[in-house]
Amino acid sequence: MLRDKNLIPLSHQHQHALALCVRMNRAQPIEDRDLEAWRTELVQIFQMEIGIHFSAEEELIFPAASRFRELAILVEELKVEHASLREMFAQAQVRNLSAKDLRAFSEKLSAHIRKEERVLFENLQQLMNASELKILGEKLNLALAHATQVCAIRPKAKEESSN
Repeated sequence: MLRDKNLIPLSHQHQHALALCVRMNRAQPIEDRDLEAWRTELVQIFQMEIGIHFSAEEELIFPAASRFRELAILVEELKVEHASLREMFAQAQVRNLSAKDLRAFSEKLSAHIRKEERVLFENLQQLMNASELKILGEKLNLALAHATQVCAIRPKAKEESSN
């Protein structure tokens, strides 16, 4: 199913995060010399985009989805995943995220995004009418206005250094 235009801003941010996951996976195994750059990038991405994205979902998308009984359990799962991912970002900030943790982080973030895209958003598009989606989209645009959608530091990943 095509993504409703009102959910596209979140989907675009999901694409950015999935691109990060792909880069992290291609850089495996992450060398100790590259670990600090990856941690720094994660902290910046969280501050500039993902933290804002999570808040928008928690304040707007999740309550909208929770109105539908068939999505209530999914929303609770996604909230738990947000908390777990936030903790991983916090570990990156205090420099406690290891190379092994980065791989787990990448897998967890990727699975989370795919669940939102394939299950949550698809169901919302079927359960909400056009007017409800439009109102939600307008609120999302306001909530996401301060997300930069760009990472300032891009660590030199293994695949880049071999080219």
